Amino acid sequence: MTELGPVAWPPDPIRTGRLVLRGSEARDRAAFIDLLASPEVHTYLGGPRPRDGLERETPAAPERWPGSFVVDLDGAMIGQILLRRATEHRRPAAVGKVDLGYLFLPQAWGFGYAAEACAAALDWFADALPGEPVVLATQTANTRSMRLAAKLGFTEVERFEAWDAEQWLGMWSPLTPRD
Repeated sequence: MTELGPVAWPPDPIRTGRLVLRGSEARDRAAFIDLLASPEVHTYLGGPRPRDGLERETPAAPERWPGSFVVDLDGAMIGQILLRRATEHRRPAAVGKVDLGYLFLPQAWGFGYAAEACAAALDWFADALPGEPVVLATQTANTRSMRLAAKLGFTEVERFEAWDAEQWLGMWSPLTPRD
């Protein structure tokens, strides 16, 4: 995965009705470790990473890079949105396109935060890089992620087998480029 392209980074924080999408800060370190070490979060992502290794490897101030948004609720990180250009992918239809990824702490599940944050990130993306499509891949067994993809307007491109499970690849395109 590589840079998004010619976008100003970091953008001003993106505010929704309940959330703020912003760059990472030192205060987010513990939440990043919780996200990456969570068995629930990584059920469909190959399993959690060992907490002791994350404690050693995660810098005091988590790395900031274009396309990585912290999802903030009332001043605390509850998740992360990732927009990364896929230079390599298991599916040719995704290569070169921007891939949407998201991780949310289990205590934030079920409140619509992922849909709200992903929609805001896609709106930002449509303004920053007009007309560019976005792809999303998930396991078909991940029913929450499948529902979110549909809610966000992703349409199925194909299903395929990878990592001993059926995967789904969807694509999102802005309806009309914005001026």
